[in-house]
Amino acid sequence: MGERPSLDLDRSQPLSAVVVGASGDLSMRKIFPALFALYCQDLLPREFHVVGFSRSQMGNDAFRGRIMEHLTCRYVPGEKCGELMDAFLARCTYVSGNYNSVDSFRQLHTELQHLDPQGRENRIFYMAIPPFLFLDVAHALADAGLVHRDGHGGWGRVVIEKPFGSDLASSNQLTESMAKVFTEDQTYRIDHYLGKEVIQNLMVLRFANLIFDPIWDRNCIHDVRISWMENLSLEGRAGYFDEYGIVRDVMQNHLLQMLALVAMEPPVALNSHYVRDEKVKALRCVAPLTLNDVVVGQYTAGAVEGHQHSGYREEEGVPAGSRTPTYAAAVLQIRNRRWDGVPFLIRAGKGLHTNMTEIRIRFHDVPGNIFRTSPDLLTANELVIRVQPNAAISFRIMNKVPGLGIKLAQSDLDLSYEAAFGGKIPDAYESLLLDVIKGDKSLFIRSDELAAAWQIFTPVLHELEARRVEPEKYTFGSEGPPAANALAARFNARW
Repeated sequence: MGERPSLDLDRSQPLSAVVVGASGDLSMRKIFPALFALYCQDLLPREFHVVGFSRSQMGNDAFRGRIMEHLTCRYVPGEKCGELMDAFLARCTYVSGNYNSVDSFRQLHTELQHLDPQGRENRIFYMAIPPFLFLDVAHALADAGLVHRDGHGGWGRVVIEKPFGSDLASSNQLTESMAKVFTEDQTYRIDHYLGKEVIQNLMVLRFANLIFDPIWDRNCIHDVRISWMENLSLEGRAGYFDEYGIVRDVMQNHLLQMLALVAMEPPVALNSHYVRDEKVKALRCVAPLTLNDVVVGQYTAGAVEGHQHSGYREEEGVPAGSRTPTYAAAVLQIRNRRWDGVPFLIRAGKGLHTNMTEIRIRFHDVPGNIFRTSPDLLTANELVIRVQPNAAISFRIMNKVPGLGIKLAQSDLDLSYEAAFGGKIPDAYESLLLDVIKGDKSLFIRSDELAAAWQIFTPVLHELEARRVEPEKYTFGSEGPPAANALAARFNARW
C-alpha cells in the first residue's frame, strides 16, 4: 500500500483508528480522551470510527461506558459536551481476541468492512501494548489482510510506543522485522514528551528569537541540566519496569529527545525530514557513556507527605535482590564546535521528593563582575524550561533590590503557559495523534535517530549488567543518591 502523506487534514476521506490494547490504562487515560478532544474541535474526518481490540471480553456498551469515564469537557463545556460524547461513543466499537491470532484479526477486518463497506478508509493502528507483542500483532494484521490492501486508495499507519528494544542490537532487529510489515514511512514511533507544548516550543524559542542565537553555544553556556523526577513508586508496573529500568524507560528516550532539541543546529526548513536530520546529527556527536559518566540508584522505604512507601525490592512483582535502577544520573559530552566542553547533565528517578520535569541552561559567570560582593553570590543567568507541572519558561537575571544601597538579587522573567494561554493547552497525545492523521512525522522518531540514541546508552547498559553494579540506595522521598551531586560537582555544576 503506497504511503502518500499530506500535511493538510483531509476531512472527506474516511478514517478508522484501531487501538490494539484498547482495554489498557494508556488507551483509556490518554488515547481515547485525545481522540475525543480532536473530535470536539472538528479536527477529525466526517466519517470517523474507533475500533478497540484487546483480549478482555466485553461488548460495545461496556466498552463505551469505560471510555466515557475518562472523557472531559475541556473544549466544549455545558450541555453540548454531552451531545458530543454520545456522538463520539456511537462511533466506538470493540472486538476481543488474542494478539497472536490471525483469526481474531480477521474478525477485526470484518468489523472494519462493516463500518466501511466500500473499503475507502484510511487506517491508523495504534499499538498500546507491551513491546514484546509488536511483532506478533504486526504479522497477524498482515496475515489477516489489514495492512496491504490491493487497489485500496487510502493509507495505513502504525503507531508504536517506546521502548523500542532494550539495546542497539534488539532495536535494530525490531526495526528490521517491523519493516517487513510496515514501511518506515508508515511507522510512527511515538515519544509523548515530544508532543508537550513546551517541548514543541523549544525550536520556536531558539530559532524565532534572534536574542538567543549568538549566546547558544560553548562561549556563553556553562552547562545544561535536564531533570525528570517523580515522587511515585511503580504503580502496578513492576513487571515492565524491572525488565527495563529507569535508563531505558526515561533517559534513552524522553531526556535524550529533549537534549537533541536543545543541541541541534537550525534545520533548513520546518519539514520533518530536515528537523530529524539535525537531531540525528546532534545525537551522533554525543560520546557513548561509560560507567565513569553514570550514577545509578534504587529507592528504599521512606515517606512522602506522611504516606509510607515500601522500598523497591519490597514492591509486589519485583524479584528479590533486583539491581534494576530506579534513579540514574549521567553527564553527556557533545563533540562538535558548538558544544565541545559543555556538560549535558541528565537525571531521572522515581520515589523522589518532587514531581517535576525541566531543562535548565546555565550561562557562564560574568567575567570581572564589578557587582560581586560575596564569593557565594550566584550571578550566572539561567534559562529554565519547565515541562511539568505548571508549564513555564523563565529567564533568571540579576537585578538591583530597590533601596538606597547597592544590593543584588536574582529575579525571574516568567512566562506561565496557564496564565498566558489559558486552560486549553492541548495534551501531548492530542497533538501527536493529529500529526499522525496529517502525516507529519516531525515529532516522531526515525530509525536512524533511534539507532543513534541507542549507540550512546548501549555500552554503559551492558557494562552495568555485566558487572552487576549495585545501585546506590536512597530513601523514598529524598533528592536521590548523594553520588549524583558529586557527579555534577565534577563539572562545577549542581542540580
